[in-house]
Amino acid sequence: MLRRRLAAAVALILSLAACATPAEVRQAQPGDAAFVYVQNLDVVTDWDPSSSYSNEIIAMQNIYETLTIWNPVSKKTSPRLATSWRSSADGRSWTFTLRPGVTFHTGRPLDAAAVKASIERTIKSNAGASYIWDAVSGIRADDPSTVTFTLKYPVPLDAVASSSYAAYIYDTQAAPDLRAWFQAGRDAGSGPYTIFSWRKGTEDELALKAYDGYWGGWAQPHYRTVRFRVVPDVNKAWRLLMRGQVSFVDRLSPRLFARAAVTPGVRTSERPSFQTMMALFNTASGPMTDVRVRKAVQKAIDYQGIIRALSGAASPASGVVPEGLMGYQPGRVPRQDLPGAAQLLRRAGYGPGGRPLTLTLTYAEGDNDQRVLVARLAAALRTLNVRLQARAMPWNAQWEQGKKRGQDIFVMYWWPDYADGNSWFENVFHSENPPVFNLGYLKDPATDSLLNKLPELAVTDTNAAQRAFAQATTRVLDQKAAAAVPWVVNYQRAYQGGIQGYDDNPAYPDVVFVYELRPSG
Repeated sequence: MLRRRLAAAVALILSLAACATPAEVRQAQPGDAAFVYVQNLDVVTDWDPSSSYSNEIIAMQNIYETLTIWNPVSKKTSPRLATSWRSSADGRSWTFTLRPGVTFHTGRPLDAAAVKASIERTIKSNAGASYIWDAVSGIRADDPSTVTFTLKYPVPLDAVASSSYAAYIYDTQAAPDLRAWFQAGRDAGSGPYTIFSWRKGTEDELALKAYDGYWGGWAQPHYRTVRFRVVPDVNKAWRLLMRGQVSFVDRLSPRLFARAAVTPGVRTSERPSFQTMMALFNTASGPMTDVRVRKAVQKAIDYQGIIRALSGAASPASGVVPEGLMGYQPGRVPRQDLPGAAQLLRRAGYGPGGRPLTLTLTYAEGDNDQRVLVARLAAALRTLNVRLQARAMPWNAQWEQGKKRGQDIFVMYWWPDYADGNSWFENVFHSENPPVFNLGYLKDPATDSLLNKLPELAVTDTNAAQRAFAQATTRVLDQKAAAAVPWVVNYQRAYQGGIQGYDDNPAYPDVVFVYELRPSG
């Protein structure tokens, strides 16, 4: 899914990709152990690490590296390209010490000057998730192994540097026209794998090969080839897994996942993610400008029934931010309340015995879970004299329509760019003109004032930050009723039983860090 992956500046990206000449498909080298990843959507939308904001995360986190990485066990950042870091007392200066002996796939050394150049290029791109560096006022290479960031205001820069997007370190000297060079299917990363072949639009879309100069080394058993196959049919994906032709399927239907769990030779993994389902309400135009109508729709959703229908693929949401991140609010699991919804609609002049009401809704074409939400919401609203006119759309078309305020309810997934709850509030509920991700069009100075405090408080006073998150949650869900959050996605994976070392890291949605795995005998 593109946020269902949200691909910022998608028109530019697609036009560049269309003009590029992809590398020719080549066969993996004989004798290499291959890890084969299957997903249901095309893998690559944008190869440029400065602007990439889409499905290619599953490949790029194996090609590129960030200064830090979020650890789901400690729930803190851990070393990656940086071995250590420190911040000043006021949180406005951060210094990172780099790992020695790291080289890019181009052969050039990864040093402080390269870190400075890559992040400055990403900031300048003003694309994708580059906003994560907004607090940075300057970057200084103190010496080859030390880089210092000066900030305009305090933010948890170690967490920012672990972002799943826009935090990649890459060789800006790889080519004179770097963007065109990337879009032709080349990379300039430092990770364990480099691009071997790419053929956009085919089932065997992408193959990676081991980078022999990787700083982690290849002495232990590792997969030396990684292939990504595009298989939209989950039944076919299951058959390929059973035949041993693929290693990993990122998602099966509930029926097939249950079957996988009891199939010899197959392992399964199930855990809550940081990915939330959101229904954003049009606060700017149409019938949902009336907060009573928005609150009525919140109450009409059959939260518990949807969770049951999704058969383990979803967990109840509590507030805006999922459990495990700063900003999570326990004790806020919503419940359906049809009498309360009817009362609110009557006050607004609608509902049983009142004027009929039609609401328009858009959702992602081909997403079965969203279809369950839409069907159950439509059924509930019918009992309240409300007709739901729902339209399934390709994500890009849905997003373009949403930016034009073309619906009453906009259904989409959201997850954080890095492991912090501010991503929801800054992107989805802060005033935007024109709207990009605030597709409920909330424009409320009091909410903005509250949200503007969150990044700094997360560094300077975590208790105050948690209180501010609670206030922000109450503001956007209860007082403004700008959205409903029906569930948190549970990741359900199936993979070959001989694979050792797999761990699903929710900060990096759908990513398998293949280098960490041990292939079967």
